[in-house]
Amino acid sequence: MARYILKRLLLSIPILFGISLITFAVIHITPGGPTVVQSQMNAKMSPDSIAKLKTLYGLDKPLHLQYLNWLSRLARFDFGESFNDNRPVTEKILERLPATLQLNILSLLLLFLIAVPLGVYSAAQENSVFERLFTSLSFVGYSIPAFWLALLLMLFFGVWLQWLPISGMASVNAANMPPVLQIYDSIQHLLLPLFVSVFGSIAGLSRYMRSGMLEVIRQDYIRTARAKGLPERDVLLKHALRNALLPVITIIGLSIPGLISGGFIFETIFAWPGMGRLAYESAMSFDYPVIMGVVTAGALLTLLGNLFADIAYAFADPRIRY
Repeated sequence: MARYILKRLLLSIPILFGISLITFAVIHITPGGPTVVQSQMNAKMSPDSIAKLKTLYGLDKPLHLQYLNWLSRLARFDFGESFNDNRPVTEKILERLPATLQLNILSLLLLFLIAVPLGVYSAAQENSVFERLFTSLSFVGYSIPAFWLALLLMLFFGVWLQWLPISGMASVNAANMPPVLQIYDSIQHLLLPLFVSVFGSIAGLSRYMRSGMLEVIRQDYIRTARAKGLPERDVLLKHALRNALLPVITIIGLSIPGLISGGFIFETIFAWPGMGRLAYESAMSFDYPVIMGVVTAGALLTLLGNLFADIAYAFADPRIRY
């Protein structure tokens, strides 16, 4: 296993290099740029000022030299400075990271606490009224766009009923509130983004869990366990569940990058100050260093998430060995 992990880590280096190279090329060949954005915001900016900005940002050099300079900084764990406010990219990422971790860790916990039992129970009740209703609701939940659901919830709970706030992590006067009210205010701001983040994923993961359980409970060893007179609860939870967790492990591995990159759709809609919103704002302003920092962190976590899933397969299913 140690040899396999070392091999995968070494193979991740050229993959990460290729991802960064493609990302760097794409963002630089996209029409526009930071100097174009700034010149549009200031109509009096002269061509000489634009040329000085390009020199300041290092954009006057050939692309391959710009990329080599970025790689040399990356080797020192330095993502450079933002074009918008000259702050270190690492500082901006660390500033937005807690908000994204708070939202995504809670959503992952809720997702697995709800979706896994639903999938197991649906498989155990195959062809029942509950299973058919569950299947119908799953398809409905899976097909609802996150941005549309977010807007509906904001309109209903925030505008019409005025029960919940619709933007930010805290109220404007939250700093002057007592500690108990600050916690209550934070929970109120968290409810809508958390619900939107979990809703669609529950439908998908529960369907994966149901399919995995249905495949496992038709195996010969499950029939043998039932023939031996074991209670159905023990058959499902002790014998079938472990081998049916492979799709769930895959989802966990793919969800690890989301802990950092966040969901830019609902983070932007709810003005949640997380990594997803930072990536969106950086893309809109052509802030190349921040874009490269966020993409590189997401790519690294994707590779590590896939490695984690592959290793977890061996522990969940004894038939898998590396």
